[in-house]
Amino acid sequence: MSPISITSDEINRLIYAYFRDSGFEHSAYTLVKEAQLERSPVFKKHVPRGELVELLSKSLLYNEVECHFQGGEAAIKCKAMFSLLEPHTCSPNPPESHTFLAPTFAPPLMMVAPPIQSNVLMQDVSHRKISPLPRNITTTEKRTRKESNDMDVDTPVESRPKAADHPKKPASKPKKLLQGPIDDITDPNVITLMPGHATEVFVCAFNPVNYNLLASGSKDAVVKIWTLSESMAGSAQAGEPITIDSFSQVESADLTCLSWSPDGTLLAIASYDSRLRICDTAGKMYLESDIHKGPIFTTRFSTSGRWLLTASLDGSSCLWDVAGKKLHRQYHGHKDCCLDVDWLNNDLFASCGADRQVHIFSVDEEKSIKTFGGHTDEINQIKCNPSGTRLASCSDDMTTRIWNVSNISASIPSEADSIPGLGSSDNDQVTILEGHKHSVSTIGWYQPPGTENELIATGSFDGATRLWDSVTGRCLHAFADHKRPVYALDISPDNHWLTTGGGDGWLHVYDLKTQTRIWSWFAGADRPGVFEIDWQTHKSQNIERIAMALECRLVGVIDLRRVPAIANLRGS
Repeated sequence: MSPISITSDEINRLIYAYFRDSGFEHSAYTLVKEAQLERSPVFKKHVPRGELVELLSKSLLYNEVECHFQGGEAAIKCKAMFSLLEPHTCSPNPPESHTFLAPTFAPPLMMVAPPIQSNVLMQDVSHRKISPLPRNITTTEKRTRKESNDMDVDTPVESRPKAADHPKKPASKPKKLLQGPIDDITDPNVITLMPGHATEVFVCAFNPVNYNLLASGSKDAVVKIWTLSESMAGSAQAGEPITIDSFSQVESADLTCLSWSPDGTLLAIASYDSRLRICDTAGKMYLESDIHKGPIFTTRFSTSGRWLLTASLDGSSCLWDVAGKKLHRQYHGHKDCCLDVDWLNNDLFASCGADRQVHIFSVDEEKSIKTFGGHTDEINQIKCNPSGTRLASCSDDMTTRIWNVSNISASIPSEADSIPGLGSSDNDQVTILEGHKHSVSTIGWYQPPGTENELIATGSFDGATRLWDSVTGRCLHAFADHKRPVYALDISPDNHWLTTGGGDGWLHVYDLKTQTRIWSWFAGADRPGVFEIDWQTHKSQNIERIAMALECRLVGVIDLRRVPAIANLRGS
């Protein structure tokens, strides 16, 4: 028998791959630096997704054979489960059934590994995307226990066999649900799926001025700019897209954010390779910079287009002078990574991070002029309301907080406001939204016609989407249609519709007035994730459509004018 060779570098490479598959990017980054893994020749070797879990699973199978081989009567009748951490004792009693609960986020290098049976791969929301599950794990094993009225991923509710219809016959095996709309009246050509990316598509964004330009970015660090046809009816794609692939280290260049400038002339690209790139609509590079020393998670243009913000794992946010093609100021406000930034107005912006704090900065001041504290776990996303008076932050602590920022001016901070870690005061008028059972991943402001208070929608890794009164903190409604984490949430510009996408492959459209689900589309059972959604409405151009970034390596565009469930309501 040939000798077996195992090196510490190989083990570290497997753990690094597992960290990245599971979304523990902080842990992966730390491991690479601490173990100097980048210097090892094994670092560039391809590791299939789920390989560490696969090898551990095979090890348990080997242990089972080894333990039960010639083990006597007890081994023959053994129904006890094997565990990675506990010694095996043969028992004729089967293990108790437990409903799987997805693991919560853990600090770097101290994560909780998911059980092999389900292997749910987590992510740091909004910036890191889930990876496909190993193909040897069945759909039944991957899905947690559901109530009888839950929507099954494999079979639409309308198609499920009912016991009353077949009292003497066993229920037939559920048919695998194919990609497409859940109803029978929507023309499949309403949904255009554009191939071209070689890996999972993580991000997508419509151009705000040139309505028919759509940018998309994938895990292999390729950005494509598509020119859509006027109708998109029946067309696989409208011509060959412009391709931007100027990333030197593809392995470390996963794309996290695409942002168009307000005038639609420039596209800012955020990537894990720590390099900022800005290109024009033809794909020509306008600006490149390696100022950041860690992955860039977010890019945000100011409403005037003069400034661009970036947020990075290195703990800093950078303010760029777009016209001058230069760095205006770098802000080192967070002890840990800076995960997101958003503009309050053209002179003020907010940043949040893994240090659980929200900082308010002025473009003219180096230090923060206001600090909000209160979250008990890292903050995933922040979003300011349209008027710039209130700021929402959502966190792994399962809450969303609404902060009053109407009285903040771009002036030198007071001594009290500049104290790091300062908690909120009574004057901050904090509203806390509590109800989710897992990390809150994404948020969106809206105010339907006739409502007095601004409302907010939140999506969570518990699979739920909740609607809230942002002033009173009351939960108005909770949708529980997703059976896996909610990754994407977008609200139509007219505040009538809400759309969500999740790891279960479903895209749902809701009527915000009646608070009901009106239409759904399924991405398919193989690589099902819906990672990002962008809603585009232009009445003058008679355009209303949704773009989707899909795990199945496709970019999807849905012409909502031709979806009967939506068009009929729009006309009523």
